[in-house]
Amino acid sequence: MPLSNLSDEEFVEEFELLGAAELSKKYNQSVRSAYARRSRLENKLQTKIKSPDEKRSIVGEVHGRLEHNLINGTIIVGSDAHYWPYKLTTAHKAFVYFCKKFKPNIIVANGDFLDGASISRHASIGWEHKPSLVDEIETCKERLAEIEAAAPQAKKFWTLGNHDARFENRLANVAPEYARLHGFHLSDHFPDWEPCWSLWVNNNTVIKHRWKGGIHASHNNTVNAGKNIVTGHLHSLKVQPFSDYNGTRFGVDTGTLAEPYDEQFNNYMEDNPRSWRSGFVLLTFVNKKLLWPEIVHVVEENVVDFRGELINVA
Repeated sequence: MPLSNLSDEEFVEEFELLGAAELSKKYNQSVRSAYARRSRLENKLQTKIKSPDEKRSIVGEVHGRLEHNLINGTIIVGSDAHYWPYKLTTAHKAFVYFCKKFKPNIIVANGDFLDGASISRHASIGWEHKPSLVDEIETCKERLAEIEAAAPQAKKFWTLGNHDARFENRLANVAPEYARLHGFHLSDHFPDWEPCWSLWVNNNTVIKHRWKGGIHASHNNTVNAGKNIVTGHLHSLKVQPFSDYNGTRFGVDTGTLAEPYDEQFNNYMEDNPRSWRSGFVLLTFVNKKLLWPEIVHVVEENVVDFRGELINVA
């Protein structure tokens, strides 16, 4: 029986019992269609419909925090793609390549995948070019669909960044009466990605877009958090270990999937040099413990380095 033949009540019951992946297998439908129908029903019924994993994933009453247990496996984390139309970066191509090659258990879009140039609260600098919001959204859909196709089995999380937040912040400030209507939330446009502020893995590793600032942010993050902490925002791409009586933990910066000197950044950076690096990170867990995080770093166009090897990702 097709998924569309289920009544609303039956769909909600099945979704909450099985989750999107198992529901899609049972009725031979795409995961995307299951999430899309859930989103439409949430808008219609004015209530949240949660899968079994989502019901277990909320930690206490902390808003925006999701939790996942991963005994053995890998997570690929990229951030700060700032996707603009007609731009396909080496880091993005490498991200897709590694998702296909390593078949990660989890993929995390660690914030600022949407740039939101035209809805920024910051004034324009001169007559700078900015793509339309609809073009940015469509570009994000296209790029994320490439990632989804590369690792369809992976759980996918979007830890929201400050640029991503522009989408709903703009609407909340100028049209608050449209709250909860379908399409007015960023997640409505990306149903395969679970949005959150932070993803906690095994209660020892926190993945979120940003916390501390400055050149010592990765060090200060893990010292103050008391956890492994994986952040983006600063585009610096590095691993900072810290050891004390409790052992060794890591502060990780996931760099940027954009090109550091791309058009998105030119005007407000005023052509200044920037200590940014294009790439992403691979996290491996063994017996729930995070091993030393590994960096995939863009060396030149279509080439990245990983584990002492130059890899062509064209």
